[in-house]
Order: sequence, then structure tokens, then C-alpha cells
Amino acid sequence: MSKLDLNRRSFLKAAAAMGVIASVRPVKDALAELITPAGGQETHWISGNTLNYRRDGLAKVTGQKVFAIDLRARDMQGWPDKQSHALTIHIPRADRIYEGLDLSVLGSDYQPDVLIDAESIAADGLRMPDPGFYGEFFVKKGQLSPMLGHPVAVAIWHDYEKFRVANQRLRFNDAIFRFGAEAAQPPRAPYVAARYVRVQGEDAYGEDKFSPMKNTVIWPQLDEKGVHWPDQNHPAFGALMRESARIQAEMKQPREGLRTFARKYYSQSIEHVAMEMENGLAWYEQGSGTLHMVAASQAPYGTAEHVMHMLKDSRLPLNQLDYISAYTVGYGQKEHHPFPFYVALASLYAQGRPVRLALDRWKHFQFALKRHPFDVETAISVDQDGKFHALTCHMVGDGGGVANFSPSVGTVAVTAAQSIYYFPESDLSTEVHPSIGVTAGSMRGYGTVQSMAYTEMLVDEIAQEIGLDAIELRQRNVLKSSMKNTQGASPSGHLRIGEILEMAAKDPMWTERAKRKADFEAANPGLLYGIGFGAVQKDFGTGAEASIAQLEITPEGRIRMRHIATEIGTGSTTAQLVAVEPFLGRPADDVDFAVNQWDNLPLHTKDEPYTTPQAKEDELARDPTWTPRLVSPVSASNSAYYFRHATQQAAQLLLKLCLWPAAQSIWSSKEGGGQLLPSTVTEDMLEWRDRMLVAEGLEPLSLERLAARAHELGIVTGVCVHAFNRWAWAKADFTVDGRKFQAMVDALSVQYGKGASDAKKASMKHGGYAFIARDKVYYPPVQRTNAGTVYYAPCATMVELSVAPGTGKVNILSHKTWLECGTQIVPELVSGQIQGGVAMGIGHALYEDLPRHETGPGNGQWSLNRYHVPRASEVAVWKAEGVVLPPLSRTDPPKGMAEVVMIPVVAACVNAIAHATGKRFHATPVTPDKIKEAL
Repeated sequence: MSKLDLNRRSFLKAAAAMGVIASVRPVKDALAELITPAGGQETHWISGNTLNYRRDGLAKVTGQKVFAIDLRARDMQGWPDKQSHALTIHIPRADRIYEGLDLSVLGSDYQPDVLIDAESIAADGLRMPDPGFYGEFFVKKGQLSPMLGHPVAVAIWHDYEKFRVANQRLRFNDAIFRFGAEAAQPPRAPYVAARYVRVQGEDAYGEDKFSPMKNTVIWPQLDEKGVHWPDQNHPAFGALMRESARIQAEMKQPREGLRTFARKYYSQSIEHVAMEMENGLAWYEQGSGTLHMVAASQAPYGTAEHVMHMLKDSRLPLNQLDYISAYTVGYGQKEHHPFPFYVALASLYAQGRPVRLALDRWKHFQFALKRHPFDVETAISVDQDGKFHALTCHMVGDGGGVANFSPSVGTVAVTAAQSIYYFPESDLSTEVHPSIGVTAGSMRGYGTVQSMAYTEMLVDEIAQEIGLDAIELRQRNVLKSSMKNTQGASPSGHLRIGEILEMAAKDPMWTERAKRKADFEAANPGLLYGIGFGAVQKDFGTGAEASIAQLEITPEGRIRMRHIATEIGTGSTTAQLVAVEPFLGRPADDVDFAVNQWDNLPLHTKDEPYTTPQAKEDELARDPTWTPRLVSPVSASNSAYYFRHATQQAAQLLLKLCLWPAAQSIWSSKEGGGQLLPSTVTEDMLEWRDRMLVAEGLEPLSLERLAARAHELGIVTGVCVHAFNRWAWAKADFTVDGRKFQAMVDALSVQYGKGASDAKKASMKHGGYAFIARDKVYYPPVQRTNAGTVYYAPCATMVELSVAPGTGKVNILSHKTWLECGTQIVPELVSGQIQGGVAMGIGHALYEDLPRHETGPGNGQWSLNRYHVPRASEVAVWKAEGVVLPPLSRTDPPKGMAEVVMIPVVAACVNAIAHATGKRFHATPVTPDKIKEAL
């Protein structure tokens, strides 16, 4: 099964194959009576074209039930009022054979009404979907747990008071586990290993001698003995391995004129600390075989489809699945996580009652996905002029007990190691291994904070060693537009990190840092002062992104939107509303998000955008209803660029096919051709001012007037588009009403106005829309999957701090961030992402840390009482500044920037500590104890 999100058609196809009537619907559909509709907030959240606050802001601050964790059975229409209560029981050891549970501590009064374990689900034929990705449900009796914190059972109580007391007695009580003999963990194969080798050709812009884009990524053999890299005679990888060996040898013994700097770094394991902990609510109707679920997931289709697979071969019937997707906040932690399957499992054994399963904060630490810790070996060779020659980076990650997203996190991490620099040669390799630690998966930064931040620390150290200003060294080596990245691909658009470096180099905090240090330390005896800098550019996207958006204009001139986007805390639903304003004159009026039914686009796919051979894809593309992927999951940085693209393509087509013809009809309606005839106005001259469509001095037209004319004429009044991106946008040729044009989408359906002819009305047979079969499609080549990434958002941060040598305490005095994110859709949301990202980065640099293995969170003893999340007083909340570069043009696309803002501050903090103390640190977090030891 696919590890990425599924689309509705594939989901329904899988449901049909299993004989299940299945649906995925947003929480607002299930709780219409509990949530104020958007229209009711219209006069509050927006004034004219100005946002007052987020569209979902009022519902959240007034406590409306939009998050799964807020919901109970009595809130759900048609559900029984009374619910049962479940908890998961997690094993705290992985070095002794598990022999079962002893729940005598509960006495006879508080025993669970139901206890579900490996033996009971095996008897019923239930299994975890895709266990290679998610792991198994439970540790079996007589087996060694593969990881700390693995569930061994789910217990259910029908009475809340009994559940409450039982939960108190079981918490921190390791005596409930019966253990046998000590045992060593059996060897397991690594989750991933890969190598990326590039050698430039004549220059930085021309054809490479070797690169992943030109040649291939090196994939070694993996088994229980470890990673087996190909030898230099391998038929597919031999030439690249020879280049790898040459680069590695020259780094150890650099040729004349070069000097190599090599360091080892460590990036720690981190907890997401999601404000909404893992939770869910489900009800299984035994008689009808209907399963109702409410769950918090960033990938609802994938979760729902996997629930069906969970029951596929069981003796428990599943005839209907009603999966309700609620708002959530997870920053990756709720993307392809196993917890929803435990919710579904609990409902199957709850004896016909709804059941709620929610982790408390201790269990969230013990079982929820973590950030991957990495050991990193990075080396850079530099010539006498301070120009970088080669980069090598070897990253070894700890994926914990289950694979999850470790393969992709590992490869994304190492391909990001180049940060903002150009290297003529590079040899980058990654490995991620299993362990007994808590499973690491998707998390904000997705591996890149574990590579780029440490490259930045090394660059800062090189500058000090060769006696060059740290920003000047960066400027000499910055990756410029059209240069190749370490995969051999040219990044999209104009790279503006050089502008950011120039601004930072002139900032008084940097130019006066020596004086500021002297003045501060003179005024504050006993304290050390330092300023540090870090600059990175973060990719956004997966190389196979897809989105759907629909826009309609009613006869009264209201804009209606339907979209796949759902809210995960980033404000994406607000941004999609506003994104149509440049083309339609104002934000959308009526909106429907988290839409899963797209009957108006009769598309199909196998969802294999990375692995379909080029010849096969060329053949499939001849079918106008085929696409490489239908939709993408909702992730932290795909809304502003990828989802927005579909939104604005729909808006542009509505302008082209609806408003422009309607405007022409009005402007030319008088005798003699009206006011239009003497003019030279063309479609590209149209613009909106004060909600009026204007062009070349012609009469301003309101959207209401244009809409009425469009419906009267029976022309296009609604469009639905599908967009696909493989490090470049697919485009297609279409013909609508005899007009031929090309659009940056690969599928299109249109709706005609009220006055449409009978023939046009008859053509609207796909969900009220007429599907327009494309004349020709142009998909980016499959080979572009090797590009690694081409879309970047650059960001830099400068940090001013003090260090108390006696205690090792670091105090952040101020910080300033520079960001380039194209055109801001909602500047307030960008500001919020900067503030939150910087705080998260400070936590990674200075405070947050989870020990690996036996003393780590898997033992059940960790929560916020011992895990340090930075507080407002520790992130200089009142001394923070953010600078966003203006777009280069009015057509600059917005960029995904939610992740990049948390990365440069990590390096900036550590580099500032080095400036303050004269000591370099190579492992995060840099804690007071580490500083005291170094001093």
C-alpha cells in the first residue's frame, strides 16, 4: 500500500473491492449544528478585502468543537449518548521476554470490561495494516518487544469512574508486566541507505559529469548485517562509487591549494509536543457491521483506507465505514501515524458502545512519533580564496522500533546538507537504522534541520579558522540562480539568499558586534556576550504533489469554493480563500474545505508517480482521465505553493472563460460596438480596483453585474481543476466552446450558467459539470524525481545572547529573521509562522532533548515535568524582529515557508555561544551543563 495519502477514487475502489460502503467526510458535515458556518462569520473575519483574523479563529477561541479531542459520543448525531473509555498499555522494557499482564493491582472492582491483546485479535483475524510501515498492534506473550513503549493491550471500561481509578493505579506501575528471561534484540536490516554523488562538468551551469539527475541515486543492499555498498565494478553503480571513493580520498588528503575541515555532529531526538495529543472516538455497530470514526489525521484517506485493510481478512464484518476527519495540529506527527488504528480496534470490542481512546501527555511521550536523531559527519574542502570545492556528508539516523517515514526522512535530510552553498563536487550518504527507541517519523523540518543546521555550524567554524568574516564566506559560496544543487538539478526561479546575506552583513547587530560585545561585558561583569548567524534554504514539496480546487460564481455574484485543503493549524483554509482575490476581485464568499467527493473530475490513478516507467506513463497519459496522483496529504509547507496553485489556476480560468467574455458583452452592448470598439483592451490588461473590474478607461464593472451577464449568456460560470507537480507543473491543451488555450493543470471541468443551451446543460453530467477532455498533456519526466528538490524558500536568522559562565545559562537577548517567501497571501500568517518557527528552533538548539533507548520516553516516565519546552521568557518574545523580502514581481508565487523558519536559528544560537565563550559545540541541545564543562 502507498505510504502517501490516497485519493477518493482509489479509496472507493479499494472499498468496492472489499465490499465496504465507505466515506470520508469533514467534521463540519457531521457536526453542522455545533459549528458556526463561514457565512455567519463573514462580517467579522473580513472587512472589504482585509482580514480581521483567521477564518477558523472565532470557532476555535469560542470553544466550538472542531478538534477530535473535543468530541464525545453525545456530540455525534445518531450515536448513543453513553460511551466507553479505553486506554493503551505500553511495555516499558525491550530487554526481557514479555509473558503477559498482571492486573491484580486493580482489585475485583476496577478490572476492565474488555481487554484486547495480540492473542484476541489473532483469533479474530485482525492485523495492523502495512505492518512493515506501522508495526504490529501488540507484543505477543513469549516475545521480546521490538521497542520501548510498544502497546501490549488496549483495556476498555464502560464506567468512567472505574476507568479513572484504574488509570491512576496503572500509571507508572511497571509491576503489572510479567517478564521472563533477559534476551538480546535480534539484528534487523536498516530502514534505508542511499548515496548521492555529483561532479560538475565544465562549470556550475552546464551538463554534469556525474549526478543523480544525469545518472542515478545509489541504492545499496540492506540486510540484518547492515549496509552493503556496491563495489566499483557494479554494472549500474560502479562509476559513481569510483567517484565517491575519489572524493572521499581527496577530502582526507586534499590536493595542493585545498584545506579540508571535517567535524562530527549530533542532532537529538525531539518530541512534537503537539497541543492536541493522540485521540479518537469510534462506534462499531455489531449488527450492521458499520464503523463510525472520528480521528485527527493529516492524511484522512490513507488512514480510512488502512482501517478497511485492518478488517479485510477478519471474522468481524465491515459493511460500512463512516470516517470523520476533524481539525488537528500535529506538524507532521499526525501524518501516517498508527494511533487511529487502535481507536478503530477498541471500537470493535466495545460491545456495541462508542468508545473514546486518548493518550495523556505521558503516554504521548511514550508512543507518539518523534524527530529522528542523527549522527552527522560533514566535511568541506576550501581553497585559498575561501571558495568551497567539495562537500561530503554521512548521516546515520535512529528510526526507532518501526520504519514509518524513516526512508524518506533519511534521504531528504542528506540531500539538504548543502544548505545555501554551491559545491563543484559532493558525496552525500545516509543510513537510518532500527532501534528499541520510540518510532521516529514525519516532523516539522523533515530531516533538514538535522543536516543544514550543522553545515551552518561548520561554515561558521571554517570562517573563524581561515580568518574571514562569516557572512562574507557565505557570500563567496552562495548557490546562485541556475546553478546545480547536489542532485544535479537547477532550482526554480531566482535564488535570493544572496540578497538576504547582503542585508544581514550590513545590519548594525553584525557590523558592531565587537563593540557590542565589549560594551555588554563591561556593563554586565560575569556575563559573556555573543552574536551568531545562520542561513539556509529549505525545499518544499515531495516531487509528486497534486491538488484540486473548484470555483463558481452565482447569478448574484457570490464566489463559491470547494477545496481539498483541511486545517492543521497553519491557516491554509484562510489562505486559500484569499488567494483568489487578485483574479476575482475579492476573497471567496462561501467555502467548503476538506472536500473528498470530486465527481465533477472523473479521474483515475494507481498513485505511482515515482515508480511508473516513462514509457508506461506516456501510454497512460493518452487517457484524458488518467493522472499520476490525485491529491496530496496536508503537510506543513504544501498549502501556500501547491494547493494555492490549483486555487489560482481555477480563478484565472474563471476570469478567462467567464468574466472576460461577460465584460466584453457589457462593454460592447450599445449600438456601434459600444465603448469597447474604440479601445485596444485585451484580457491581460484586466485588473481589479476597489472590487471593480477595470481596463483602459472602460466602465468599471462589479462582480455582481458580470455574474448576472455570464449566467444570462449561459457561458462558463464554474471551473474545477486538477494540478500535478513533479518538480515542475504539468500543463495541458484544452478547447472550451471552440476556444483553444493551454493551462498549468492536467484536468478541467466546467459549469455553464443558467442561460446555457440544452446541449451545454446535457454535457454537465459529471457532478453538474462538463468534463473537458484535454487535447494534449505535458507531464514532467519521471527522471525529475531524482532532482531531490527545486523549490526553495531562503531564510536567515541572527541571534544576540548572553552566557553566564558559572551556571552555563544562556539568555536570548534578541533575534532577527530575514525570509523570502514570494508573494505573501496572508502576511499575518507568515508572521505567525516566523514567530513559532524561531521558538521551535531555539528549543532544538538549547533545551529540548530526549535520551535514546532505556532512559528515553519509551519507558513511560517522560512528560513536560522533565522535558523543557522554551517559554516566552526564553525566546526574547518582545525583542524579536522579522523582515520579509518583497516579491520580485506581482506574479511571484508564494513559497512554502512553514518549515524553513525553524532551521537557521539553531545554527545562529550555537554560533552565538561560540562567539560568547570561544568554545565550539557539535551536539545539540547546548545545555548549561555542556557549557560549564567546556568552560
